[in-house]
Amino acid sequence: MSSQKQRMLAGELYRDSDPELVAERQRAQRLCDEFNRTGPDEEKRRTEVLTKLLGKLGEGSWIMPRFQCDYGYLIEIGHNSFLNYDAILLDCAPITIGDDCSIGPRCQLLTALHPMEDHQKRRDRWESAKSIRIGNNVWFGGGVIVCPGVTIGDDVVVGAGSVVTRDLPDRVFAAGNPARVIRNLSDPIATLGDAVALDANR
Repeated sequence: MSSQKQRMLAGELYRDSDPELVAERQRAQRLCDEFNRTGPDEEKRRTEVLTKLLGKLGEGSWIMPRFQCDYGYLIEIGHNSFLNYDAILLDCAPITIGDDCSIGPRCQLLTALHPMEDHQKRRDRWESAKSIRIGNNVWFGGGVIVCPGVTIGDDVVVGAGSVVTRDLPDRVFAAGNPARVIRNLSDPIATLGDAVALDANR
């Protein structure tokens, strides 16, 4: 493993022009191109390509073309999750998506960072990355952007077009740019119990 790849995986500043990293991105691009060329009736073939590309693809999960990523092996997707058209996952650091997630069209999960105050390092193409973690049963509306280092809890809903710059706790609805918590989401078991009680009292 090259020193620059080690730095990337450690979350340190690195240069992506490193030959090993270039070769790994080219491999991912070839597999993405193969995936994106599949026909609408080639679901089995798409799953085969994704199994080669991704670090993990849980049972029952699927992705719609077009799909783009940097490396692929740093992406793990749980069971029964779905990524809609035009997803972009820049996986310079690990991206983890839980079970039963629904990721709307044109969502972006972006782990890459560039120096803000050191202008020369930015000019010299140094960068770093922070991982993104998405819990179980999360729903993103279309066009959601998740920024580097963000963790999103279980049972979260994020409104279309939102830019998530900070962690979100379990069971909230968040929206906006930057996204903020709009309200808490009820416990579905408690809600069902309330509904049964109300019906019994009618």
